[in-house]
Amino acid sequence: MSEEEMLARRFEEHRPHLRAVAYRMLGSLGEAEDAVQEAWLKLSRADAGAVENLGGWLTTVVGRTCLDMLRSRTTRREDPLHDQDGRIRLPDPVVSGPDGLDPEQEILLADAVGLALLVVLDTLAPAERLAFVLHDMFAVPFDEIAAVLGRTPAATRQLASRARRRVQGAAPAPDSDPAARRSVVDAFLAAARGGDFDALVAVLDPGIVARSDGGVLRPGLIRHGAAAVAAQAITFARFAEAALPALVNGSPGVVAVAEGRVLSVMAFTIHNARVTALDILTDPERLARIDLSALRS
Repeated sequence: MSEEEMLARRFEEHRPHLRAVAYRMLGSLGEAEDAVQEAWLKLSRADAGAVENLGGWLTTVVGRTCLDMLRSRTTRREDPLHDQDGRIRLPDPVVSGPDGLDPEQEILLADAVGLALLVVLDTLAPAERLAFVLHDMFAVPFDEIAAVLGRTPAATRQLASRARRRVQGAAPAPDSDPAARRSVVDAFLAAARGGDFDALVAVLDPGIVARSDGGVLRPGLIRHGAAAVAAQAITFARFAEAALPALVNGSPGVVAVAEGRVLSVMAFTIHNARVTALDILTDPERLARIDLSALRS
């Protein structure tokens, strides 16, 4: 085996971990792949023999690449859910069958990174996001992160601390029991199908936020409060009629399907047995990438 083939094999061993880092940094599966590929290109041009800790080296390279990508985005920081054209832009969901994740998905979502958490991460400044993701999610030491950011370890620690407070305040940890979460989702769907407004309000947190991303051609929506979200859910009850159980970023959710085509993906964040966030993707372009066979197995 040539040195290049050996290096490629070593890189592939780290690819799942690198995708997990990039997905948390970018919230986009496609951009995450681009960042990982860029890391391979940099490794192939570097003196790999001089790298003592390949995994750590690659992690920081991917982090730096993602940082550059975040800084180049034209998203307005005061309204991070909207893209440069004013459309709502949700992170890419990771969709799997209701019975569990495949091994690659388990690595990608190892710390239960739900869509609601990714939405909060999108509100962070790029440097804050890097410090939080690398340190809190992947235990990268602050001195290594500081080298990527060009700041002192103390300043980097402050960035991570500030990001941590914002994340904990805006995205409280979801309930841990999958069966209990699934029962809440089922109750939501039953109420939506039956047009039962009061039953819907009962499973929604009073401060719930519902977000929908329809892509280029369909308007997105943001609704706040249980009453507004319940009314919207009844309006779009046709999605509930065609719902298949699924895991969305490892948590119970639903995928609406009609005539072999995905109509929507619904991600539920559940805290204290109530839905605190509802994220709905109806963008046809991104929905077309979902593998329906995994949902029906």
